[in-house]
Amino acid sequence: MFAADSGMMLHAPSRRRTVVEHADGGVDGVLATSIGNGEDLGPAVRHSFESGKPEALLHQLRNIVRKKEVEIEELCKLHYEDFIVAVDELRGVLVDADELKSMLSSENLRLQEVASALLLRLEELLELYLIKKNVTEALQTLKVCVQVSKLCLTCNMHVSNSRFYPALKTLDMIERNYIQNTPLKPLRKVIEKQIPALKLHIEKKVCSEFNDWLVHIRSAAKEIGQLAIGQASSARQKEEEKRARRREAEEQSRTGVGDVACALDIEQIDEDSMLEFDLTPVYRAHHIHTCLGIEEKFRDYYYKNRLMQLNLDLQISSAQPFLESHQPFFAQIAGFFIVEDRVRRTAGGLLSDSQVEAIWETATAKMTSVLEDQFSRTDTASHLLLIKDFVTLLGATLTRHGYRVAPLLEVLDSSRDKYHELLLSECWKQISDILASDSFEQMVIKKEFEYNMNVLSFQLQSSDIMPAFPYIAPFSSSVPDVCRIVRSFIEDSVNYLSYGGHINFYEVVKKYLDKLVIGVLNEALLNMIHTGNLGVSQAMQIAANIAVLEGSCDLFLWQAAQLCSVPLRLVERPHAGLTAKAVLKASQNAAYNALVNVIDSKLDEYLALMNGINWTADEAPENANDYIHEVVVYLDFLISTAQQILPAEALYKIGVGALSHISHSIVAAFLTESLKRFTLNAVIGIGNDLKTLEAFADERFQSTGLRELKKDRSFRDCLVEARQLVNLLVSNQPENFMNPVIREKNYGALDYKKVASICEKFKDAPDRLFGSLSSRNTKQDARKKSMDMLKRRLKDFS
Repeated sequence: MFAADSGMMLHAPSRRRTVVEHADGGVDGVLATSIGNGEDLGPAVRHSFESGKPEALLHQLRNIVRKKEVEIEELCKLHYEDFIVAVDELRGVLVDADELKSMLSSENLRLQEVASALLLRLEELLELYLIKKNVTEALQTLKVCVQVSKLCLTCNMHVSNSRFYPALKTLDMIERNYIQNTPLKPLRKVIEKQIPALKLHIEKKVCSEFNDWLVHIRSAAKEIGQLAIGQASSARQKEEEKRARRREAEEQSRTGVGDVACALDIEQIDEDSMLEFDLTPVYRAHHIHTCLGIEEKFRDYYYKNRLMQLNLDLQISSAQPFLESHQPFFAQIAGFFIVEDRVRRTAGGLLSDSQVEAIWETATAKMTSVLEDQFSRTDTASHLLLIKDFVTLLGATLTRHGYRVAPLLEVLDSSRDKYHELLLSECWKQISDILASDSFEQMVIKKEFEYNMNVLSFQLQSSDIMPAFPYIAPFSSSVPDVCRIVRSFIEDSVNYLSYGGHINFYEVVKKYLDKLVIGVLNEALLNMIHTGNLGVSQAMQIAANIAVLEGSCDLFLWQAAQLCSVPLRLVERPHAGLTAKAVLKASQNAAYNALVNVIDSKLDEYLALMNGINWTADEAPENANDYIHEVVVYLDFLISTAQQILPAEALYKIGVGALSHISHSIVAAFLTESLKRFTLNAVIGIGNDLKTLEAFADERFQSTGLRELKKDRSFRDCLVEARQLVNLLVSNQPENFMNPVIREKNYGALDYKKVASICEKFKDAPDRLFGSLSSRNTKQDARKKSMDMLKRRLKDFS
């Protein structure tokens, strides 16, 4: 009933509103519709006030209110009975509600009586739950604290055992996973305070270990460098042994002696196999600092300390000569940079390439400065070579570790002229001493090992057959000694120039070899020739020595080519020889000229005995004059000695020169101013002298084998001027000299002026008291007339 009435009440306004909407019209209707629909009347009100007609709007609203009041009254009248019924029903409901309230109150009292015991039990249960929660939370707190405590204990143990990386990992774990979750605030504060202190302690401990390593590695750097340089020296020695084997095989191949054996040496060498040094403190310090987040700080600390150590290593001690201190000095530097190279390669970016390059440039500048200064003070070639060898070994060692050593090699290259000047100066003294102490007699070799040492080792043998001993060499003792000096010079020159900046230094060695032979050896020989008081045999031996040394120039060049690993085909090319060979050839001619001068001087001593000849003898001598025997004995000694010492060509020159000088001297004897006149008998005696000389000349020209040289001029031909003069003076018709045909055939070697001067002194017979009254035979008269005719014609010709 109440529900039905309520439905009716709900639907009534809608129905009424519809009726009103249809009943009213115009402006009041529109306004009523807007109010009924719940629309906003603000715009309408604003419009009314803006248009100045609010009274009209107010009037309309009053009309609407009156209409609504009418509608309400009509509605109440329509539903009056239903409303009364509803009020009655509501009263009944109130009575029921009071009954229900009374029932609920009684039930509540009973429920409270029953539940009061349960509430006490519930309070106890809740209290137990709270205790349980607190205990659980306490256990969790204790568990976290125990874990943190264990980690702190573990960290302390790692630090005590110097296991810093696990200690830092533990600290990092505490910081990330535990410290913020530690419920116990005092413990958390203690841990937060101790962690930085512990990290600082670890940093100090690591730095202390690293500092100890710095001290240790500096003391060990010299040993490391010496070991590395020793490896480089061993490698170089093996390479030189291989080259020596190749040279030996090449020599055997060139000479055709022996079998050539080739071997391939394969050897793998680990550069770091013997260079053992501990970098663990560096790795650890770098890693620990990286873990602490201060890697850059350690990198800077490492760089500055190592640079400081390098500057100390680069200091030269003035208390010790550089020759004695250079090896430890360079070994220390080598060890330093070997360590730095290992650090650069294995320490994970501790050192950058630019830093290593900067350190190396600092060291290079200092080393080049030291070398230049010390080289300028060194005055011994062997000292320069020792330093240079060690520097090249240093360069080879550091090159294997990636360092650029070109500046060091440039210093060595710039000092090569000074080195060779010192070497040449030493060779000059040695060669001068050798030549001064040489007796210039043929060297007598008594045993085979002496022959091998002095002859075969320098290829001075004339035959491949081993001679019988004692063996008389065609040279004196100075020749093998000089060859040794030259060979030593070549080896020293190659040693200095090798392993330097030049790849092909053969031409440089050749240049200095020319300087040695020309400027030292040749000059020493010329000084000996021009300033020494040499005898004939000594001058002869010097000429023979020069000939041998000239032939040895090819051997010297071949030795240089071998040591420089230059193919022999390049040495054997035309115009590839030493300039010194031609210079020695010229010096050999100078030696021959000096020898000829000595021989001529000695011959002049014997020919001076011609002053004892009776140029106006009454009778013609049957034999040669006494002086000629002395001359022949000397010539025999001269030719015999020259035959033993000199080659055939030189022997020929000596014989021709001596006999030509004798011939000229005989002619000059007729021209001397002290000789005013001579007779036919004296000329006949000179003719006998010439016969003796001619017989000797023919015999020696044949016995010495010079005839096989097939020269245009024999020994006898050297006496032709004196012979033709004697033939002219003893001729029955000397005037035939003026006949061009006869003169060309029989007197071609004679000079007009000389013949004219000599003929003026010629008297056919000695003057005697009353000689004009003595009888002369017809033949002498005819010769005299012919001679007078020749004199007149020679005067007319002149």
